[in-house]
Amino acid sequence: MAEPRSDGTWLEQLRRRVDPVLVPALERSFELGFLGSMPISDQIDHALGFVAILERELDGPPDSVIDLGTGGGVPGLVLLACWPGSRVVLMDAGERRTEFLQGVIDGWPHPHLAEVLRGRAEELGQRSDLREAFAAVTSRSFGPPAATAEIGSSFLDVGGLMVVSEPPDITDAARWPADGLGVVGFAPVDTARPGERFGYQVLRKVELLDIRYPRRVGVPVKRPLF
Repeated sequence: MAEPRSDGTWLEQLRRRVDPVLVPALERSFELGFLGSMPISDQIDHALGFVAILERELDGPPDSVIDLGTGGGVPGLVLLACWPGSRVVLMDAGERRTEFLQGVIDGWPHPHLAEVLRGRAEELGQRSDLREAFAAVTSRSFGPPAATAEIGSSFLDVGGLMVVSEPPDITDAARWPADGLGVVGFAPVDTARPGERFGYQVLRKVELLDIRYPRRVGVPVKRPLF
């Protein structure tokens, strides 16, 4: 998988696509404690890594994407800012976070196909209208690899891509074993580090997910498949 140019040109180009209305929304999210301590500009850059990887692998924006555990809106709101013509679903279990995100979506000044979805991902992944219905899945800090793969696969269509944020200094392939990923329909594509600042694991859905998965709430974390 080819990496973006190391001179940062790709990042500057993507930054220009981020609507200015995004910044005050993320500043408010930060004030409410929904984002981590990383500066907002860095959080936007990190989110743009998801954009760069998916557009490169899919030859453009995905028709649909769901952001697992979107929290305060990163990368979900950044995906919306870059892909106004895509169905962007911001999923989170928290009432306060989803109420905040719904307010942002309701006040977004441009046409969009975004929606906010509240609920436990293990349960939502069994809903017929959501199951294997998306071309892409993103995850910034949803959970450990096995649980993220099991739950993420339930939303992803065959042929689609899942991109998971990873610490940039981690190179342990054992975190994402091919045999374990195969149980939930995935094949590893690569570990990407656009610009060397942030790390991402890229997975491709290669077969339908067994109806047994995802297991009930809490089980994927307590009893990981790999």
